[in-house]
Amino acid sequence: LQVGHTQRVELVPGRAHAVRTLSLKPLLFEIPDFLTEEECKLIVHLAKLKGLQKSQILPTEDYEEAMEMIEISQMDIFNLLDHNQDGQLQLKEVVLTHTRLGNGRWMTPENIREMYTAVKADPDGNGVLSLEEFKQLNIRDFHKYMGSQKAKMSDLVRNSQHTWLYQGEGAHQVMRAIRQRVMRLTRLPPEIVEHSEPLQVVRYDQGGHYHAHMDSGPVFPETACSHTKLVANESAPFETSCRYVTVLFYLNNVTGGGETVFPIADNRTYEEMSLIQNDIDLRDTRKNCDKGNLRVKPQQGTAVFWYNYLSDGEGWVGELDDFALHGGCLVTQGTKWIANNWINVDPNRRRQQQFQQEMER
Repeated sequence: LQVGHTQRVELVPGRAHAVRTLSLKPLLFEIPDFLTEEECKLIVHLAKLKGLQKSQILPTEDYEEAMEMIEISQMDIFNLLDHNQDGQLQLKEVVLTHTRLGNGRWMTPENIREMYTAVKADPDGNGVLSLEEFKQLNIRDFHKYMGSQKAKMSDLVRNSQHTWLYQGEGAHQVMRAIRQRVMRLTRLPPEIVEHSEPLQVVRYDQGGHYHAHMDSGPVFPETACSHTKLVANESAPFETSCRYVTVLFYLNNVTGGGETVFPIADNRTYEEMSLIQNDIDLRDTRKNCDKGNLRVKPQQGTAVFWYNYLSDGEGWVGELDDFALHGGCLVTQGTKWIANNWINVDPNRRRQQQFQQEMER
């Protein structure tokens, strides 16, 4: 398998679709004309009938208050932020951690500098906090500052609206046909595809974006998959989406912008700290899409699909594939409609089997 390789796959009886390899890290394919124009229009129509809501709401004061209640020592916070464990907090370390644990607001190195100035956090003004400087801080001041900053939709990690469309028994025949096509494309067992999430339909208006992110969460012993959590009956402190495969459909042609960017596709190596260089954050899809390694232009009816996990070498899901980092570039003109089919698989084989037995009852 190599980039640019095209294979023909019969996804609809009597018709071969071209499946083109776009990258190997992550393993990513493009399928033109996966959906017909009529199917695309129908999905948009059904989504409008159902009604869409904001994909992300603005951070609330309650969140800031809740954060203040968390019992965690200053030293623990410092160690959590200090990625490379060099005993100093660089701006990019704070930015990267904020994205993971923050309140949904997108922070740039510039924002962090402004915050430092406001709460007098960095007396020598070098943009780096030593442990001593950090110990002098009152974390409450940070939360107060964050609470006082009015966020706009464009300041959030994502700015879009979405809804969910059912694809199971009794759903519109086109919705069911698309699910069958996804089964043929991914070659995954029907019972896995059937019991995965419904189809998510997303609308980005002009100015809409989704900064680069992973569709799936990391695999830790203390993390449970959302889809198997109830059945497994295990109390894990953290819950995450376990989305083995993403199939993304473009439902219209976008007038300006709106590409899907894979900032580090087919990079030789991955190092989280190198996502931000000289204040340029490769994950920032409002500013830096043109600097990403791979961009896919929205083309009505085209599907792209990729694996969010590597194989464990024994025919099951292994580690998260860091190269699957992707985002939605700023829509500069018009509207962008897409849909996502996520195929859920628990990296814990026993839990997935238990879940399937339960669902088959």
